Amino acid sequence: MRSTIDWRRNPVGFIALLGPPLVWFLVFFAVPMAVVLGYSFGTNSGLTEIEISGTFANYARALEPLYLGILGKSLLFSALATLICLLVGFPVALAIAFAPPNLKTWLLIGVMLPFWTNLLIRTYALIAILRDEGVINGVLSFLLGWAGFEPLRLMNTNTAVVIGLVYVHLPFMVLPLYAALDRLDRSLIEAALDLGASHLRAVMTVVVPLAGAGIASGLLLTFIPVLGSYLAPDLLGGPDSLMIANVIERQFKRANDWPFGAALAFLLMYMTFAGILMQALWKGRRPADAD
Repeated sequence: MRSTIDWRRNPVGFIALLGPPLVWFLVFFAVPMAVVLGYSFGTNSGLTEIEISGTFANYARALEPLYLGILGKSLLFSALATLICLLVGFPVALAIAFAPPNLKTWLLIGVMLPFWTNLLIRTYALIAILRDEGVINGVLSFLLGWAGFEPLRLMNTNTAVVIGLVYVHLPFMVLPLYAALDRLDRSLIEAALDLGASHLRAVMTVVVPLAGAGIASGLLLTFIPVLGSYLAPDLLGGPDSLMIANVIERQFKRANDWPFGAALAFLLMYMTFAGILMQALWKGRRPADAD
């Protein structure tokens, strides 16, 4: 006979379980974020002092054309990188979901393996591939040297930034897609094939709609960290490849303008909350739409 625990009558166990993560959340997330939020409504009153005056001047400055242009470029880079991650990650996740059980584990380890390596090391490895004397130009020079091949200029370009963003964040797309595809009722796919649908049509008309929640989660989980990425634009991009996270980093480090940096950071956070809210509303409407 199963026994249930009434947490209202025995709150000690509930508090013991909730207490440590709640304290961790408050001390290392909520309180620092509240401090940064306060800074966004402040002004510099000295070299190291910030006066929280309740001003909205930092947010007004963040909406100037210069910073809106950088934000728009960041959104464009993030959307493009997220779309490429979806186009590349969906076939990978589909292949893993339909792989034999003994091979599936190794494929998942291969997807998660980049997380075990420092991000800075991975970015420098990509530099070794993209630079003028790197792997790509070396292979092309070997194959096309007879035709007077000139090295491709890949480093310090917007293309290198997008490649770096996709390279770093692709696992964020593959894993939620795999989780959704692995739960699919495969009899529906078999029925579509039996009724004469091609494999491509079965994927587009059966698999993609059923994996909609996983696709939405993958898009959100990929887009948010891509939008906040600053290492790839800093190391792979040129002067015109700055993203909004690079501007935030420079406000805190070089310009020593913490209030403005905090306002830019929370502008990103507001956009993140809006994206999460849109996904929650879309997910909440799915059962009604299905009916």
